[in-house]
Amino acid sequence: MTNFQHPFQCIQFLEKQETQENGSQKLLVASAGPKLYSYNAETGERLAVWPQDVDANKTHDSAAETDQAPPEKKRKVSPTAEEPVNDVKSGAKAPAWSNIPIVVATANSEHVVAMTAEDKTIRVFQLQADGTFDQLSERCMPKRPCSIALADDDRTIVCGDKFGDVYSLPLIPGNEPYVAPKLVSRPKVPAATPLTVHSKRNLESLEQQLRHQQQKKATEEKTGINFEHQLLLGHVSLLTDVAFVSLPSDVSPTGKRSYILTADRDEHIRVSRYPQAHIIENYCLGHNSFINKLCIPEWAPEHLISGGGDNYLLVWKWAEGQIVQKVSLVDEGSEDTQVAVRGLWAVSSENSKVILVALDGTSQLLCFTHEVDGSLKAQEPIETTGNVLDVTSTGKDNKIFVTVDSIREKNSTQEWRASPSTLIESFRVKSEVEALDWEAVTESPVTNINSSGTSDIVADADAKQRKDLNLSVYGLGNLRKKLGEDD
Repeated sequence: MTNFQHPFQCIQFLEKQETQENGSQKLLVASAGPKLYSYNAETGERLAVWPQDVDANKTHDSAAETDQAPPEKKRKVSPTAEEPVNDVKSGAKAPAWSNIPIVVATANSEHVVAMTAEDKTIRVFQLQADGTFDQLSERCMPKRPCSIALADDDRTIVCGDKFGDVYSLPLIPGNEPYVAPKLVSRPKVPAATPLTVHSKRNLESLEQQLRHQQQKKATEEKTGINFEHQLLLGHVSLLTDVAFVSLPSDVSPTGKRSYILTADRDEHIRVSRYPQAHIIENYCLGHNSFINKLCIPEWAPEHLISGGGDNYLLVWKWAEGQIVQKVSLVDEGSEDTQVAVRGLWAVSSENSKVILVALDGTSQLLCFTHEVDGSLKAQEPIETTGNVLDVTSTGKDNKIFVTVDSIREKNSTQEWRASPSTLIESFRVKSEVEALDWEAVTESPVTNINSSGTSDIVADADAKQRKDLNLSVYGLGNLRKKLGEDD
C-alpha cells in the first residue's frame, strides 16, 4: 500500500542579502510533520532537513561489526513515521513533537523561529549559506504558544499562548545566566487565622483558601520561566493571534510608535501600546464569532483585515477602531454559511496589492485587491488540487507558492484520499491582462519539491492515528462556541 507524506503545514520565502561569495539567495523554508525543510527557491533542490535523519544502514553495519546487539534489533533499520528512530548507539533520539505549526522568519532572512507543538518550545535557527539549520536556542514556554510575531527591530519575539498571555523574548538570548526578579510585594494570604474564626463553616472556608494558596505557590514554582522574558499583557479569553505593527509618530523620539494587536475567541481585537502594553489604545469590536487571523499589509500599516468564524472579513482603521468595510466570504443564498478563516496573506507586486484568503478545509484561495481607500475588491479565486494550508510570496515576480493537503480529499477535513497528491503548487499573475488573473506555474521548483517529498505516514493508519493527524491540521472548529456556552 502506498504511503502518504506529511503535508507542508507552514512555508516561508526568504531572500538572503547579497554577499561577495554567494550573491543573493532565494530559499523556501517549510515544516511538515515533525521536521523543517529548506529548499533552493529557484530550482526546488532540497538543501537541508532538521532534525537530521539517522543513517540507519550505517548504524546497522556498525552494530553488525561489533556483534553486540540482539539479531532482531539489527534487522529493524527502517522505522515508520509513527515510530521514529531512537537508536542508543548513534545517540539519536526520537523528537518529542509530532508537528511544527508555527514558522516565521526575520526580515533580513538570517534567522527562523519555529514552535514545536507537544513540548511547547520556541526554537531559533540561524539559516546558513548552504540552507542548513543551526539551532541557537530552545525555550520551553509554560503554555503552548498559539501565535508568534517578530518586532520590527528583528531582535524581539512576541509570543502569545492560548491561555491569554503575551510574552516578549530576545531573539538571541544573552550569555549571562538568567536571574528571576524577586517579588517585592507581600504574598496575598487570608487575613483571618484559626484563632479569629470560630464557626465550623468559616473554618472550612479558611482551610480551603490556605490550600488554594499553597497549590498556587507550587504551580508558580513548577511553571517558572528560567530564561529572559517579559510578560506584556493578558487576555481573559482564549488568545488566537498576535500582530506587531509600527506607525509614524511625531511625539516619539524614534519617530514611530509600536503596537501589539491581539485577537481572542470572544470576538475582541485589542490594541496595546508597545512596550508599555498595559496601555490599551482601543478595541476593534464588530465580529460575532471567534477571531483567529489578523493581517496588516506591509504597504498599508494603518489598515487591518481580520477574520475567523464569521462568514465575512472586516477591514479596519485599527488605530481608531473604525470599520472600513465588511466583506462577505460566502455567496448570497449559500446554505453553507458556517466557515472559518484559516489564513490571510498580504501579497504585493509591482502592479498589484492583493489579499489572499483561505477557508479551513477548502481548495479555493479567495483573492481580493486592496484599494487605496483600504477596501477590498473581489477577484477570481485560485483553484488548487487540495485544501489550502499555507501561502508565501516571492515578491516582485508576481509568484506565490501554495502548500496543499496531499492526504485529505478536496473540501474535506476528515476523508482521506485513495492515493497521495501533490504537496505544493505555484501561481503567477498574468502580466498581459488588465484584470487580476492567476495562472499555474509548472516550473522545476514545484516539480522538484514534490518529487523529493517529506516523511512518510503509513497509509493503513488506524482510526485513532488518522483522527490525531486530522486534528493537528484542522482544529479551528474547536474555537466555535457550542450552543448554550457562556460568552
